[in-house]
Amino acid sequence: MSRDLSVYGHPIGNLFDCDASSERCSEWMLSPEKLQFFLDHGYVTGPRILNAAQIEVLRSELAALTQPGHLGQDLWYEYNSNESRDPGKVLFHALGAWRITTGFHDILWNAAFTTPASQLLGGAVRFWHDQLFCKPAMHGGVVAWHQDYSYWTRTQPMAHLTCWIGLDDSTVDNGCVHYVPGSHKWNLLPITGLAGDMNAIRNVLNPEQWEQFQKPVAVELKAGECVFHHPLTVHGSFENRTERPRRAVVINTVLDGVCSVSDQPLLDGVPVIEPGHKLDGQFFPLLKP
Repeated sequence: MSRDLSVYGHPIGNLFDCDASSERCSEWMLSPEKLQFFLDHGYVTGPRILNAAQIEVLRSELAALTQPGHLGQDLWYEYNSNESRDPGKVLFHALGAWRITTGFHDILWNAAFTTPASQLLGGAVRFWHDQLFCKPAMHGGVVAWHQDYSYWTRTQPMAHLTCWIGLDDSTVDNGCVHYVPGSHKWNLLPITGLAGDMNAIRNVLNPEQWEQFQKPVAVELKAGECVFHHPLTVHGSFENRTERPRRAVVINTVLDGVCSVSDQPLLDGVPVIEPGHKLDGQFFPLLKP
């Protein structure tokens, strides 16, 4: 059994500024205009989350985590060397890197992330789970259109927030994230699959939603930059058509007080949290009071 970093409910290295002064945190706060944009559209670009040195450390850790037989492989909640069924359209997708490497563990407490996350959630930030998404050069697969909360209904109330952070420049050509503005005001849609079929969502949209769906917005980011989105915002990303990889880390959080409504483990291998009890403890640490 590998060393499980989830036993540390605090940063264990010094790669990130996790205990920043209020003056420093003010540099990462979203403006009133940005906060209103999020309310209106269901997503918003955030501050630069990572500097060049931090990006290189995370890229190095990620490279090790994608190798067969890597140390800590027993700690993943989910691990897909290719989420797609098509070997020619690879989408690496895994959950649980924070339990395995120091960089992906400590990024959760990075004040450049927790400061705007607290603003958008409207209170204390608690960890839900992380994700890694990687599209290799020239044949990276798609992430099909979906709402995150479709996969998270085992937790309530719906007070969740996702932060997508680029480890490479993210462009239309290499498969950046696209959003359907205002779709966070829609109903909860059925799950139509996370990889492979970008057209599957057509079957679950009503005529008004389908019309609105015709105008998605591409969010291009520089490496280290981020975008936040609401749990109902419809989003997806297309294939990587460039000669460089497109790698990203995603941090999913909840407002402190969100509870389990399931009598099953919320994540694979995690002890059951009884229905009605809030997420907390070893696997759901508090990131910002």
